[in-house]
Amino acid sequence: MRVRLFLIGSILGALAPFSVHAAPASITYSYEHHLFTLNPARFPEWRSNATEWLYKGLPATPRFCENDCETVALPKDWTKRTSVTWNKDAIAQSIETEIGHAFDREPGKVTITQTSSGAVAFSGVGLTGRRIDTLSAAALTLIALEQNISNIELPVTITQPELQIDESLKAMGIKEVVTIGESRFLGSTKNRKHNIAVGLAKFNGHIIKKDEIFSFGETLGPVDGRAGYLQELVIKGDRTVPDYGGGLCQVSSTAYRGVWEYGFPITQRKNHSYAVSYYFPQGTDATVYPPNVDIKFKNDSPGALLMQTHMDLATSSAYFVYYGTKDNRKSSVVGPYIWSTRAAPTERRIEYTTDIPPGTEKKLGERVNGASVSWFRILETGTGANIEETHSSYEARPLFYQVGVVGLPTESGATLEGADVIVN
Repeated sequence: MRVRLFLIGSILGALAPFSVHAAPASITYSYEHHLFTLNPARFPEWRSNATEWLYKGLPATPRFCENDCETVALPKDWTKRTSVTWNKDAIAQSIETEIGHAFDREPGKVTITQTSSGAVAFSGVGLTGRRIDTLSAAALTLIALEQNISNIELPVTITQPELQIDESLKAMGIKEVVTIGESRFLGSTKNRKHNIAVGLAKFNGHIIKKDEIFSFGETLGPVDGRAGYLQELVIKGDRTVPDYGGGLCQVSSTAYRGVWEYGFPITQRKNHSYAVSYYFPQGTDATVYPPNVDIKFKNDSPGALLMQTHMDLATSSAYFVYYGTKDNRKSSVVGPYIWSTRAAPTERRIEYTTDIPPGTEKKLGERVNGASVSWFRILETGTGANIEETHSSYEARPLFYQVGVVGLPTESGATLEGADVIVN
């Protein structure tokens, strides 16, 4: 169970150092879908030695020495022992270095204008500022270490960007950043990055009216070469092959995360058939394949929502910034809870084909493990709290190759040692 330790963080400053007992093997720090794991064993500086004085077996403060209490002869009934304690300042420094440097950001600055025809233009990017309260996070870590707790929700301060917005947009309720969706595409190929950029541009400046059901697929439009897309790997059934628009699920997953984390009603969402590393952590992805597979949500906020998309090549990050009007809802997402893990088959899957030159191979799929994953969204409104589960099931898949042959085997039961053979 995840313990929301930040609720008691403000009372920790006056507490004495914690003695080291059985600490968790690792601690996961979370904020929305962001997960960071630290292993206490990696940080010997977290531990420090301290002398504990006892009078008749009870903790006490010695009054019989001033400067050199370590070598003085002990009076009757006094004893001392050395204990290991956790160093709060060292923990705070590690959180700053290991997590804060990757997570914290300064607030952006953006000017948003609208032409007489209704087109929206941006100058700058309206990313909110965010900063971890490292001292409070360190105090929570002390409790986690002492009580063998392995999950901490990070205490984070969010600040609005500097905004200048046309009055015509303000009249629609577009006046502040409501939520931001983000993801990382580190390791993407050139074609995949190109398709992400083209896809993001389709949504930049798009306005979702109050109470409107937004369809990602309808707004995206055609996905082909004429729309500017290149061929890149996409999941088609049981195989992963090049097609126009490969990488667009990075765009849809980014769009989804922002509205899901804020608490908008999600009316349609589907996870990928197998876990894809670009969409870590598992269970926060949303696949699209127009026109059949879509991501949809309802804008039930007090006003319209305006989308700004942004691609940061320096950090390999994609963003959806949603401008509008916040309401009194409070939403948090908790997860992932992973079970029913399934190891990928060890046997290679082979498909014989005449579509490629004889003797050559073409990879159709990587070996990947399967699992069931759930996240829980806790949505609090003026009428109470509601807990919603978002479930994802990922298939376990073998390494899958096509093998070129001159002629296909005549018997459908043809076998190959160590492989699952398909005749196609």
